[in-house]
Amino acid sequence: MDKILIFAGTTEGRELAEFCVENGISADVSTATEYGSSLLPEEIGRLSGRMDAPEICTLLHAQQYAAVIDATHPYAKEATENIRSACQSQGVPCWRLLRKPMHVAGESVGSLEEMVVLLNQTDDLILSTLGSKSVLELTKIRRFQDRIWLRLLPSETVLAYCVRLGFDPEKMILAKGPFSTEQNLAHIRQSRAAILLTKESGRIGGYPEKAEAAKIAQIRMFTLCRPTEAGDGLDEMEIMRKLLLMKGNQLL
Repeated sequence: MDKILIFAGTTEGRELAEFCVENGISADVSTATEYGSSLLPEEIGRLSGRMDAPEICTLLHAQQYAAVIDATHPYAKEATENIRSACQSQGVPCWRLLRKPMHVAGESVGSLEEMVVLLNQTDDLILSTLGSKSVLELTKIRRFQDRIWLRLLPSETVLAYCVRLGFDPEKMILAKGPFSTEQNLAHIRQSRAAILLTKESGRIGGYPEKAEAAKIAQIRMFTLCRPTEAGDGLDEMEIMRKLLLMKGNQLL
């Protein structure tokens, strides 16, 4: 079987890489960071660093991959668009691996812009667990410097960026999940937040624990719903079947 390329930004992407190793399927895995690469099986080919569409095109042309699997994060819209565009231009099959959706708790919004409008209708303290890519939009909230706490991955670069935008460094919780219900509850109490902001990141992303913590604390929770897209879920094993079928055809 010719080699495949997996763009991994999720636990599912790592599990898919492990499946390839266990079943003798030749694969390279691309991650945005060195840390993501360090979590992969040693036997897998590794690429790290973010790529735009032209860079992906160059890689696909050079390596002649049999197929590409997009296992990036459910909210990594730009990455998915770049991967799909590059595959279309190079004529390479592209399969999207989706995270299993969950029932949305609390109040749901379809965009960050909608979330900002709702938050500007209150003066409550806010704890955002949306991640660093959302902080620029959050500066549009009235008195964001006083009202918003940020929970972010521990990164000096991200910290400096948020400070430059005007966020209070004393209102930042720098920690790496997954977080238990008790840890989420502790962060809510530390911030004294009346509103929790989150994405519908699924069970693997710790969404149930955040929802339960908000319920216990009796605070509002705004969930940014993930974009609607077509693809295969890892639970349904459809992508695994495709890979094994491709491998079987190659051996005939």
